[in-house]
Amino acid sequence: MTDFFASPAASFDEPVALLMACHERVRHYAGLVKKLSAHVREHGADEQAKSAAAAILRYFDVAAPLHHQDEDDDLFPLLSQRGDAALRERIAAITAEHAELGALWQQVRVCLVAIAEGRAAELSQELADTFARRYPAHAGVEDDQIYPMAEKLLTATELTELGRRMAARRGAVVSG
Repeated sequence: MTDFFASPAASFDEPVALLMACHERVRHYAGLVKKLSAHVREHGADEQAKSAAAAILRYFDVAAPLHHQDEDDDLFPLLSQRGDAALRERIAAITAEHAELGALWQQVRVCLVAIAEGRAAELSQELADTFARRYPAHAGVEDDQIYPMAEKLLTATELTELGRRMAARRGAVVSG
């Protein structure tokens, strides 16, 4: 079975790269929501739809909340302490979006659970499109406007500690 959470290019030793790799998976699974909506309209909750829904559920129920914790509990507070007013405002706005995206996810999740269970369900194209647009846009702001500041403002020791905290949150052990 493929481990959808493994990333050969990033590790806890490079926490910012790992966060960015997570965003690649966000883009993948958010795009899959959009494709699944069209698929279900045409084919119903067939085996392919059930498998896709289960994979999306696994990612957004398990990995995405951990990712948000990495940001909200560890990275963003450090950056807010070190950054200027503009960075603090961007961080506050992006943190507020986590709650909005969580609510949007819950709407999508209801449909995906039904599909994963093989029950007839509709995943509206409008809802799927909104999800497929908003989550990647959010990730893009973090990638372009916030994460680069970690490399500039945080020390190597702080980045190492960030990686350790991220690993511990997932029950992993890091070297060093």
